[in-house]
Amino acid sequence: MTRALVTGGARGLGAATAHRLAADGIDVVRVDIAGDCDVRLDITDEDAVTAAAAEIGAIDILVNSAGIVGPNTPLLSTTSDQWRGVLDVNVIGTVAMMRAFVPGMVERGWGRVVNFASMAGKDGNPNLSIYSASKAAVIALTKSAGKELATTGVLVNAIAPAVIATPMNDDTAPDVLAHITSLIPMKRVGRAEEVAELVAWLTSDRVSFSTGAVYDISGGRATY
Repeated sequence: MTRALVTGGARGLGAATAHRLAADGIDVVRVDIAGDCDVRLDITDEDAVTAAAAEIGAIDILVNSAGIVGPNTPLLSTTSDQWRGVLDVNVIGTVAMMRAFVPGMVERGWGRVVNFASMAGKDGNPNLSIYSASKAAVIALTKSAGKELATTGVLVNAIAPAVIATPMNDDTAPDVLAHITSLIPMKRVGRAEEVAELVAWLTSDRVSFSTGAVYDISGGRATY
């Protein structure tokens, strides 16, 4: 049976993704720092990630959906600690999970990795410079990894959602949420199950000639 690991799997896009993959008969391991999950894990703790990888075992699909928004503040008001806090989760945590689980995929000659980026990583959202920069980093590392692993049978792609109705956005300032929603030509926020459907496709055998790519799911906001 195909096995998948979904970080941030306790709620929001991670939970929706885990549910959708399970519907395809995939054995899904939901990893999160808290909440309803199979494995409690702080992905910023490298030793904990290594121990969890040994406990969980072989994984065929890795979905890196864990992430935090960070402070809603102008760039010039941000602090180094705020930058480190967001980058540790959104970038370093994603890299740690890939280092822990992708080598096994390479050994077996098949694997799928989907990293959650964001439209913010392409466009940059005002007062969310830290989050935007972290998601731009996710896009770049996905492109690099896709090229490095292109002949191994392991495909690495990213998705870039616009604003989606998830608990993460409960903490987004109303004026910021209104602004980023106004940029969507469909004039609505996305639904978690719509994102999960895209992930299900990207983690399947139906995708075979795409790696290092970024798939927008933005209601028409994306322009490149």
